[in-house]
Amino acid sequence: MKQIKSAVEIQNIPSLLLLLVCLAIAHYSQPTDLQLLFAFEYVGKKYHNSASKANGVPSGGGGGGGIGAGGGSSQKTPLFETYSDWDREVKRTGASGWRVCSINEGYMISTCLPEYFVVPSSLADQDLKIFSHSFVGRRMPFWCWSHSNGSALVRTALIKDVLQQRKIDQRICNAITKSHPQRSDVYKSDLDKTLPNIQEIQAAFVKLKQLCVNEPFEETEEKWLSSLENTRWLEYVRAFLKHSAELVYMLESKRLSVVLQEEEGRDLSCIVASLVQVMLDPYFRTITGFQSLIQKEWVMAGYPFLDRCNHLKRPEKEAPVFLLFLDATWQLQEQCPAAFEFSETYLAVLHDSTRVALFGTFLFNSPHQRVQQSTEFAISKNIQLGDEKGLKFPSVWDWSLQFTAKDCTLFHNPFYIGKSTPCVQNGSVKSFKRTKKSYSSTLRGMPASLKNGIISDQELLPRRNSLILKVKPDPPEQSDSQDRGAEQYFREWFSKPADLHGVILPLLSGMHIKLWKLCYFRWVPEAQIQRGGFITAFHKVSLLADEVDVLSRALRQPQGSPPEAPCPELVQSRLYFCAGGPHDAPGTPDCLSSSFPFSPVGNLCRRSISGTPLGKFLSGAKIWLSTETLANED
Repeated sequence: MKQIKSAVEIQNIPSLLLLLVCLAIAHYSQPTDLQLLFAFEYVGKKYHNSASKANGVPSGGGGGGGIGAGGGSSQKTPLFETYSDWDREVKRTGASGWRVCSINEGYMISTCLPEYFVVPSSLADQDLKIFSHSFVGRRMPFWCWSHSNGSALVRTALIKDVLQQRKIDQRICNAITKSHPQRSDVYKSDLDKTLPNIQEIQAAFVKLKQLCVNEPFEETEEKWLSSLENTRWLEYVRAFLKHSAELVYMLESKRLSVVLQEEEGRDLSCIVASLVQVMLDPYFRTITGFQSLIQKEWVMAGYPFLDRCNHLKRPEKEAPVFLLFLDATWQLQEQCPAAFEFSETYLAVLHDSTRVALFGTFLFNSPHQRVQQSTEFAISKNIQLGDEKGLKFPSVWDWSLQFTAKDCTLFHNPFYIGKSTPCVQNGSVKSFKRTKKSYSSTLRGMPASLKNGIISDQELLPRRNSLILKVKPDPPEQSDSQDRGAEQYFREWFSKPADLHGVILPLLSGMHIKLWKLCYFRWVPEAQIQRGGFITAFHKVSLLADEVDVLSRALRQPQGSPPEAPCPELVQSRLYFCAGGPHDAPGTPDCLSSSFPFSPVGNLCRRSISGTPLGKFLSGAKIWLSTETLANED
């Protein structure tokens, strides 16, 4: 940076600075070697330049602190790098027939599994070591989640040893059955046979990107909808939602444990396992819970972020699998907005963060690769690791590195109805439980699909406490081998009022699987609606929700209490648009558009990071290449 400043000050040529910045970006973008990514240089400099920080992050950091006081959840996200994180998750779900296994410590068994994972209690470590050799990548079956009825969700790679396949498969299934309180059978789902593969997903996304970004919008307007259908992207999103909903039926209604089978168990199973848990467990619909889900089912389970995000310019391995999961999650959020603590802005920013080669969360193909590569880098740079297993890269969950506290409030969904809200009784903060009557069934979603464009009288299913009539949707199709209980299960679920803290299921008709416009249209000027789009409703609801929060705090203050300033966490708004704030003007603010906050006037497009730790580092950084180095790179 000093060399660049000197060159500019002496020669006073702005074009030279622009050239150097472009060369620096080109240098760090898709290098040939992993250790040439910006994250390694960032962590190395941070470690050497700060004696008060360990391995590039503050002591006790790594998991991030959620969104912060004003932006929603402030709990620390579990990273599932330790035995205790897995043990707490087992206890949280009440999985009594399962245990945390540590045979992979030091990655002695598999390099694409975490050091700790959960297995049936009846399987001994010695048996697991023997069985591991028969699985692709030695990715033996490991537990994901347990239902309160005892059924469990399990992921596994395929057994490559044909001679031992039947024996090992039977042994694993027996162990899973023993872990079920009712000794229920196991339902196996072969994802490779039922869902599109990663090559098909990539091909669909390339067509979608071509349609939304590359082609002139005015030239494709007349045939746009048919072109969108031809990409097959929405078809694939629907396929994953449909299959996940069918597995929800197996787990909850049939009370069967489900085993997800995939050749390597590192792509499709990540999507399905995550969607099933989002539908079944309300914890994973909170900000902290959703982040812990991604850590558990993606980062620690060995999803190859490095290859799929194409950080090293290997296009043959690129595939937007994680984006498809975020898109499917948005579909659920769009249909059940009051069930999710986070907003669609949060999902879009989460996708953007996978493309930033800084956060260790989305940088590696496995936890083992992170440890191996960072250890080699530390040795080459004479960095003392001590007892640490590799360098600690910045966690994407520490949102304060990227955004101000005010911008982080955009991640909070004003439609969300939590289980409890803070209140003050006798000077202490307690939880105020909302009754079920507080839930609004009208927020559940739009009516279901119309058959042939006509709603018949017998199809109308009015729900209690609802001001609109809901149409009974078509249930997910079932194979001939499955009984008709699934159809009854889905019809019963859709006919009842929404339980925002229970199971949620998607509507799967064509009119309900929509294009995620905020994510795919935000950079298309012709597609932007000034002072329109979903953000206008978001703005109005935010003002109302914030006003309700202010009134609720005032009503719950103890009578006769002195007018002292209450707890800061109760005063700071959790919402971006506040009642009585600078954005609370009559009508819709001029800055809003359908692409907000990513539009040219949106905070997250031209934001200032001068007050963030990342901004402070970049301001005085010495990591930029010298002019001599840049000149010699041609």
